[in-house]
Amino acid sequence: MAGILISLLCLYLAFRKVDFGEMWQAARTANYWYMAPVLAIIFLSHYLRSLRWRYLLVPLSRIDTFSLFSSLMIGYAANLIMPAHLGEFLRAYVLSKKRQIPLSPVFATIVVERIIDIFSLLVLMLLAFFVYPFPEWLVKSGYIMLACAFGLLAFLVFLKMLTPRAIAIVDIVLSPLPEKFAEKIGSVIERFASGIMPLKRWHDYVTVGILSVIIWACYGIVFFFCLHAFDFAKPYNLTWSVSLVLLVVTTIAVVVPSSPGYVGTYHYLCQIALAMFGVPAGPALSFATVVHGANFFPALIAGLLFAQYEGMAIFRTAGNESITENDAQKGLE
Repeated sequence: MAGILISLLCLYLAFRKVDFGEMWQAARTANYWYMAPVLAIIFLSHYLRSLRWRYLLVPLSRIDTFSLFSSLMIGYAANLIMPAHLGEFLRAYVLSKKRQIPLSPVFATIVVERIIDIFSLLVLMLLAFFVYPFPEWLVKSGYIMLACAFGLLAFLVFLKMLTPRAIAIVDIVLSPLPEKFAEKIGSVIERFASGIMPLKRWHDYVTVGILSVIIWACYGIVFFFCLHAFDFAKPYNLTWSVSLVLLVVTTIAVVVPSSPGYVGTYHYLCQIALAMFGVPAGPALSFATVVHGANFFPALIAGLLFAQYEGMAIFRTAGNESITENDAQKGLE
């Protein structure tokens, strides 16, 4: 509910000073041929994410990249229509069910993946500081994300190194609840910790690092092409570094609570980022809508198709199979 309210507020802020004539003119005159390479690069980044996930999963199980890509796209589609990033759990569930591996350690690799993404974003933010003086609220957002990333990393290290102690603490906290429930939570934590594993070979760390750089470079290139699609570069004297600023600012929209699909938060923050460089509110909102749509609809369609392929009834209006409590239980065992 809080996410929906935040999205509605951001939508109001994004539209309140918009000249709809300028907005329509920008959308009408944009060169949409640039969307062909944009879509190709977006799906390339998804594939590279699947490949990086494969390296993170190697200590647990060797899985083909197609299965990972399928699970990833289903999770992305779910994130676009479900609240609270539940697509991440669904992504782990699909892979767990398809390859008959425990759900908890698979989900742990996704948590590790997100920590890598946060640190990658913070590095990009640091680089962006050299090309543009960010406002104070954005700098504070970076500090908050840094603190959260280190806190989560410390928690994972504690959970991995001192799993019995972590379970003991959970047992104390859950002592008022039924014993079987506490035991089950302890079992889940133990299996989750088993998914936090070092990579098998030292050069795998290098590979994961290189893949992370390329993935984020793809995101930046998407903004670069879209800026040229709307012909913003010449009139507003925008350089390639603006793509970096847009990438940093809009990624925050994915982090903060919002409605499914990051509607509102993405548009408003993208509009704010372009306003830093003199782009009017109307054309900026057209730009944000197109970029958001390029990321939203292809991922949703691909996710739906892969869900159909995997037999996931959660995306069907009527079907024979659904994610039930018993299914989730089997994945944890």
